[in-house]
Amino acid sequence: MKIEKYMPNALLQPFIQTFLIIESEDEMQNRILPSNSIVFSFRIRGTVTALEGPHENMLPISVIAGIRKSPRLFHYAKGAATLLVIFREGGAANFFKAPLQEIFGMSLSLDNLIAQAKIRELEEKILAAKTNRQRIYLVENFLLSEWQGQRLDPLILETIRKIQVAKGELRIHELLKEMPISIDAYEKKFRQIVGTTPKQFSQIIRIRNLIDGYSPKITLTEAAYQAGYFDQAHLIKDFKTFTGLTPKEFFKSASYW
Repeated sequence: MKIEKYMPNALLQPFIQTFLIIESEDEMQNRILPSNSIVFSFRIRGTVTALEGPHENMLPISVIAGIRKSPRLFHYAKGAATLLVIFREGGAANFFKAPLQEIFGMSLSLDNLIAQAKIRELEEKILAAKTNRQRIYLVENFLLSEWQGQRLDPLILETIRKIQVAKGELRIHELLKEMPISIDAYEKKFRQIVGTTPKQFSQIIRIRNLIDGYSPKITLTEAAYQAGYFDQAHLIKDFKTFTGLTPKEFFKSASYW
């Protein structure tokens, strides 16, 4: 698997973390863990299928994936390639009118949220482009044309920052100390902008931090306590929901991201 990263232009950097080009030199299977970001994907060439139990479903050319709490498996045919747009937390809300919690746990053809004619025109241009930089330029211009003229919500950005600094170990009432908003109003706004609840978002941050910081030099019980779990059993339950595997199976498994 070959992965190339590209930074978005200056106008889009507040909303987009990075562009990725994933190319499969050989046939491969990739495990995608839950992420705290909304993602676009554009199939540049070849076939990519999602593995759902015993079934394989070919992905449309353009897909938007909501935040989810469970992993997905993808099968790349030899020579397949995709372009991914990884949004920053809350960034995707600036390009859509629909509340993003409506796509939680889902992967949909992009024409479910944007006019089909616009999507087909973009897909044709991307498929005809000769280089990855040309493809990214096309996607950047498309997103700028769809920008709703909004700005990132400072309250949501600040609470996201606090959750990340605390590695997911924060309760809502702690987040909202000295902030002029009720819990109900805050949760509604968070779901609409980020695409999931503050609790689910925090759980994703907590597990991702545990995985990224894992070392075989410490026991699983120690890792559980460091991640804020009261016992190993609770960690294993959440970990299996998040990755589809037990911690022991996961850290011996094939590549993931």
